[in-house]
Amino acid sequence: MKSIYVKGNTYVLDLDLLYLPFYRIDDKNIILLDTGYMHNDRERLTSYLEKNQLNVAGILCSHAHIDHVGNAAYFKEKYGCPVAMTREEAGVVDSVMSLKKFYANYSIRTVQEHFGHMMVKTDRIIEAEEKEITFCGVVFKILHTPGHSTGHITITTPDDVTYIGDALISYEVMDSAKLPYAYILTQDIASKMKLYSLRSSHYVLAHKGIYPDVKDLITDNIYFYRNRAEEILAVITKPMTKEEILQTVALTMRIRIDSTFKYLVVERMLQCYVEYLLETDRIQLCVQDLSLKYVPK
Repeated sequence: MKSIYVKGNTYVLDLDLLYLPFYRIDDKNIILLDTGYMHNDRERLTSYLEKNQLNVAGILCSHAHIDHVGNAAYFKEKYGCPVAMTREEAGVVDSVMSLKKFYANYSIRTVQEHFGHMMVKTDRIIEAEEKEITFCGVVFKILHTPGHSTGHITITTPDDVTYIGDALISYEVMDSAKLPYAYILTQDIASKMKLYSLRSSHYVLAHKGIYPDVKDLITDNIYFYRNRAEEILAVITKPMTKEEILQTVALTMRIRIDSTFKYLVVERMLQCYVEYLLETDRIQLCVQDLSLKYVPK
């Protein structure tokens, strides 16, 4: 794992699957912007912090997905530091029951086993109207970008470096991703459009890159997600159940589903595109043969 200098006191840790930014308050104290996966990243993050004699003074989260808050509770307990995130995201990871609401297609036991480590109490709630916060004595600019998750935010450090989080994905990810996730795709696209208003010297994408400008990337992201929805629409040639759509999409896009857990993951990813097609009046629902089916308009 290597540390990448971006600008001023803003750095990025390369965790292979994602970039994890941090802001240096001084020679010893840092603020983490997200915390990575538990299984992939905890041990090496801990090793890096100890080797470099760094103290985590605070954790500022872009959103509460497993690869972003996977170590929030762990570092909060280890360093006694506060955690900040939006009210919507804090509500997701407040308890097992709140996680169950988010992971609705999983049993409560599965939620506890696979996602229980995500639970963390938020000390600083970021409200929807806040465009700037002071956290651990440092002023960060906030742009609310819901869609990928309910309360996703982008974070701009005092060095004029904006952490985009998962509001955008890189060209490399677009080349390899079959069904990139969004909680509500219509909101996600609207938030991508909001990113055109940003004026920063550098932009950090969690998945994954550092860019001097993201205007073309924003346009290409919007096209990419819309095009994925069109590809899914193309397979709905007759009244189909969601399971039939999933099976056809998996075959068409060569998505390997070899376990119940992978099936549930793909089902969650597909859901946002089906909902987007409903919300944009490209398909409609009907009941046929005692089954709920989707029909092209």
